[in-house]
Amino acid sequence: MSVQISTAVMAIAVLALLGCQEDGPVGPTTQDFQAARQELASKLKRTPKKPAAVDVAEAANSASQAGFGSVAKEYSYNPGGKRDPFRSFEWEQIKLEQHAEGTRGPLEQFDVNQLSVVAVVWRSKNAQALVEDPSGMTYVVGTGAKIGKNQGRVMRIADNLVVVKETYVDFSGEETTKDIEIRIRGTEGG
Repeated sequence: MSVQISTAVMAIAVLALLGCQEDGPVGPTTQDFQAARQELASKLKRTPKKPAAVDVAEAANSASQAGFGSVAKEYSYNPGGKRDPFRSFEWEQIKLEQHAEGTRGPLEQFDVNQLSVVAVVWRSKNAQALVEDPSGMTYVVGTGAKIGKNQGRVMRIADNLVVVKETYVDFSGEETTKDIEIRIRGTEGG
């Protein structure tokens, strides 16, 4: 067994000696690298850098040939008709929806049955009514004011009542109108 170990050790030593022999450089040396670097530096010193001058017409022509839009020499930005890029897109959509359906007032958020008339105020020929919503807020309305969820309009204001005309759309798609009277509530108790 000792003969096998000594033979193995000798084989490894011989292989190590053979592997350490120099056949010459395998890749470029540091001297080669330094020489190539100096040669490149001398080339760059010979050719001075010139600022790249681009002709606008030539660039526009090449851009249109490449499939891009062309740019005129004198362009000015006109923001008219364009949306503000710094505003939220969702906010713009909400504004468009409100504009499409018209701006809804606070009294158009409730059914007419939820509203109550508190008082009627007479000014010369025009009567106005004080209407209270379910939260306790009061509003002064006159003839023609929008009121109620179903496109209601105040048609007439009398001494103790307000007449509202509402438009309903039934299941068949036909519009029907209905006059609703909202009366001032009488005092409760004795």
